Amino acid sequence: MNESDSAPAVSTENKSGLSEDVIAILAGMLILVLCFALTITTGERTVEDGAVTEITNPLKPYVSKPGGWKANPIESFTGPTDKPKSTWPGTLGALLILGAFMTALSPFMRPRANPGAFIGGFLILFVLATIAYVLAGQSVVKSYNLEYALWALVVGLIIGNTIGKQAFGQLGEAAMRTELYIKTGLVILGAEVLFSRLMALGMPGVMVAWVVTPIVLITTFWFGQKILKMKSASLNMTISADMSVCGVSAAIATAAACKAKKEELSVAIGLSLCFTAVMMAVMPMMITWMGLDEELGGAWIGGTIDATGAVAVAGGFLGETGLLVATTVKMIQNILIGVIAFGVAVYWTTRSDSEDGEKPKVGAGEIWKRFPKFVLGFIAASIIASFIYASSSEGEMMVSATTAVTKGLRGWLFCLAFICIGIDLNFRQLSSQFHGGKPLVLYICGQTLNVILTLAMAYLAFKVIPWGS
Repeated sequence: MNESDSAPAVSTENKSGLSEDVIAILAGMLILVLCFALTITTGERTVEDGAVTEITNPLKPYVSKPGGWKANPIESFTGPTDKPKSTWPGTLGALLILGAFMTALSPFMRPRANPGAFIGGFLILFVLATIAYVLAGQSVVKSYNLEYALWALVVGLIIGNTIGKQAFGQLGEAAMRTELYIKTGLVILGAEVLFSRLMALGMPGVMVAWVVTPIVLITTFWFGQKILKMKSASLNMTISADMSVCGVSAAIATAAACKAKKEELSVAIGLSLCFTAVMMAVMPMMITWMGLDEELGGAWIGGTIDATGAVAVAGGFLGETGLLVATTVKMIQNILIGVIAFGVAVYWTTRSDSEDGEKPKVGAGEIWKRFPKFVLGFIAASIIASFIYASSSEGEMMVSATTAVTKGLRGWLFCLAFICIGIDLNFRQLSSQFHGGKPLVLYICGQTLNVILTLAMAYLAFKVIPWGS
């Protein structure tokens, strides 16, 4: 084994620029401030009988996705000849808004990006995301509920496993930032999760997120060590955390805590991406087939699907209630990342069979370092929107007018993220890292337990226990 193979999964080398979490918070909050400011100052008010009944944000016509079509994909931008409806201004507007904010922040990103290279790469990704939206808009495809995220993954996978990411050169290196697009979209999503609704979810959400997660984590780690006899405890732990908490972010934090190797982190993330893609498409169909309502289905999705962005997409398939419940449960679960990383680091200091003999230092600083700070942006956006909502009789309309625009931008950000995920996922490189198939068996068994326990807990928390009665 060479030196690079045994290097820690997360480098301790200092890197210039701001982290993805900080950039995501900046980008998301700047977009929200712009949209709220335009709604409040220049929003078009519809007045009936002397009272304002609706407020429209001036950006609304300029932020949208391609529409539906039957035989001619051009109709997705122009509408059918009998009912013309131009959506291309909305597509162009989303490109200009997101491109401008992201390019302006690119010199401050980590690693730093040249603005020219970033906007070039961003334009390529946006074209690919537009293709995914157009494919999802075809009438037959739409009838099967094959949404844009699935097509974005397919488009990305085709590119990633043919010409590869390297074909984009510096443009790809500058603009392909999966986590940044997901996290920025989630910060924006915060404005849609009003604090009153978050509080209303309360204990049921906590039960689903905080009770099942540690049970699945500990059980899966025990299963890997005692039943599967996995040689690498760090790989076992990284996969267990990735699958039970929230995917990539949890895997990175846990890998750092238990000194996992780079290839072990790659295996965990690769498994997460593969199963996330499948679960994101399958779970909404299962929920519909089982006849579960949006609230229960959203809680099930939020507690089981790994990636937070995929949770939002899958929850959105169910409807607005499903989206809000799913993302709120996942955000509550995300809070555990710092706690889990701290607990794993403490456990690794006391292991008698420590692989390298090193004892990682843990403390409040390490918890803060590993905590997904974009969650703070989500919470801040939720508080701001909740304050505006409660500030006046027009508060609800102002929030609705603003989120009508930000929802469109959030959708584009998620679509960009799934394009990047597909491009990064090279099956040939990934297959060589599955040591004897045990990581795959571990993930399948652990996720099966996770799905069963989460559904049981969600049913208990949301349908059985009479909270407040």
